[in-house]
Amino acid sequence: MFRIVIVEDDDYLREELIHTFQKAGYDAAAPVSFESVETEIAALRPDLVVLDVNLPGKSGYELCKSMRPRSSFPILILTARDTLADELTALGLGADDFLTKPCHPDRLLARAERLLQTWKPLRCVLTVGELSLDTDTYKLIYKDRMRLLTETEGKILELLMKNSPDVVGKDALFPAVWGTAEFVDENILQVNMSRLRKSLAEVGLGDAIQNIRGKGYVLEVDRL
Repeated sequence: MFRIVIVEDDDYLREELIHTFQKAGYDAAAPVSFESVETEIAALRPDLVVLDVNLPGKSGYELCKSMRPRSSFPILILTARDTLADELTALGLGADDFLTKPCHPDRLLARAERLLQTWKPLRCVLTVGELSLDTDTYKLIYKDRMRLLTETEGKILELLMKNSPDVVGKDALFPAVWGTAEFVDENILQVNMSRLRKSLAEVGLGDAIQNIRGKGYVLEVDRL
């Protein structure tokens, strides 16, 4: 089931939008607070964000600009602003669609479904707890932090995430990352594992990868 996250400060309209999407068969939710809205949006794991422009704290434009480089979901701007300049600003900041309100529910649902179906084949995202990895770009997102991994780091983390919380042995890592277990120096694995741990530390997950002596490595995110 697709999850739609509604970012709207008008209580009545927010509840109406949530009801509209839920009635159409979607999972719909909204951030609780606008003080940490980006963190809350990321924690909700949206497949689509419906974003107002006039918000307390950061505007919808600022949020769109901030989220776009780190997100793996479409953003639909839904606002009372109705000028061409507003629409061009939103699209220029990375929004995927722009609608003015009041908007007929059927039009909103049609646009949302179009975006979801367009993005669906592009999204190859693994999640473990609050950790996400786009396996196409190896973009790592944890809470409100983002980092791009190298291809080797990304392949290692991808395998650890797919198997978490189980241990992944070296016999599985070598062929998955380098295509073969032959002629691969074990030091290469250790060097790249150290680089991956450093990358994870930069987003607040320094102790997420544990070395289980004699067995291999395990990714533990939920305990942190």
